[in-house]
Amino acid sequence: MIEDLIKYIATNMMHRFTRSFLTILSILIGIMAVFTLISFGQGLSKYVNQIAEETGADKLVAQPKGFAPPGSTSTFLSKEDLDFIKKIKDVSEATGMIIKQAEITKDVDKKGKWVFAMGMTTDSSEQRLIDEAFGGIGILKGRNLKKGDKKKVVVGYNYQFPDKIFAKPLKLGDKIFINDEKFEVIGFYEEIGNAGDDANTYMTLDDAKELFDIGDEYGFMYIRADKGANPSELAERIEEKLRKEKGQEEGEEDFYVQTFEQLLETFGVVLIVINAILVIIAGISVLVAAVNIMNTMYTAVLERTKEIGIMKAIGARNSTILFMFFFESGILGLIGGAIGIILGYGLAKLGGAITASAGFAAFQPYFPVWLTISLLVFSFLIGAVSGYFPARAASKLKPVDALRYE
Repeated sequence: MIEDLIKYIATNMMHRFTRSFLTILSILIGIMAVFTLISFGQGLSKYVNQIAEETGADKLVAQPKGFAPPGSTSTFLSKEDLDFIKKIKDVSEATGMIIKQAEITKDVDKKGKWVFAMGMTTDSSEQRLIDEAFGGIGILKGRNLKKGDKKKVVVGYNYQFPDKIFAKPLKLGDKIFINDEKFEVIGFYEEIGNAGDDANTYMTLDDAKELFDIGDEYGFMYIRADKGANPSELAERIEEKLRKEKGQEEGEEDFYVQTFEQLLETFGVVLIVINAILVIIAGISVLVAAVNIMNTMYTAVLERTKEIGIMKAIGARNSTILFMFFFESGILGLIGGAIGIILGYGLAKLGGAITASAGFAAFQPYFPVWLTISLLVFSFLIGAVSGYFPARAASKLKPVDALRYE
């Protein structure tokens, strides 16, 4: 009997192909949107989790409050602040970075692009701390900065490709101009995953101070906690001691210290909100599809009233009629969901390729198995639930009234 019902459902769907197609189209658009948007949200979550694993739980960052736009010197942390932090108990090591905005060109007479120029330490241990703080990146080609380097620069990942920063890619040994000062390219960093960071340039602290005519004005300080130390407690202790050292009142300090876990947690909350908004937007289209399925099934009930009467007259029970229409609407939803997932996968991969080519390799979709299974079940349920009331109405028809229906 079940086999006969399935054949009957398939025959009716094919007989009313255009209506069935439009119904499937409405649900597939909604599922496609949900699949695509959630896959990008999952991709971002995966990227954040990966950064958290590679960064480690022992890292802290100190920043001036109200960090000024790049190029401004109104807010910064000093070398005295850095030296003081290094002496605090449970601080394993700490280093600072000068961060300014600079114009970079290949020809001093031509207009260039504005990027971040970073002044960094030449100590290998402190460089490793910075690399870990940037998500575990390292040198891809060439070498890192070392003591004694003058007018040498390590550049971000995107400088290796045409039309990313310059029309022609850079190679080791090339000369570039930063604020009209000539530098030699000695290395390329691995990919971070966003266009801004992958366009950074890195020079020695001495070169940065000379280039920008400043002292030790750190935009960031990266700190590593000793083994066994609680990073959150250490962050609070650094804030308290540095505040007293600078003679500032609590709540009025011009800096703050956070663990990387706290920074990532903040970003995680933002991701949750973004994902929720995306799901709500996509959910609206699914709701429209549900209404469309309900309308389709009500129409099907009206068109097949005589058939329902005949089936009841030869012994079909109410539950059989209910199951028939309930299952048919569920199948419509399932087919739409399956096609929507396939199209959503293709759309997400295309979107990922576009964002990667634009320099945002971190913004890639991720397709967990649970997402596919959940959406298949959801699409079947949304179809079945939408068809419940029309199916119930069909099951309640009296055989005599149904047979008389014109």
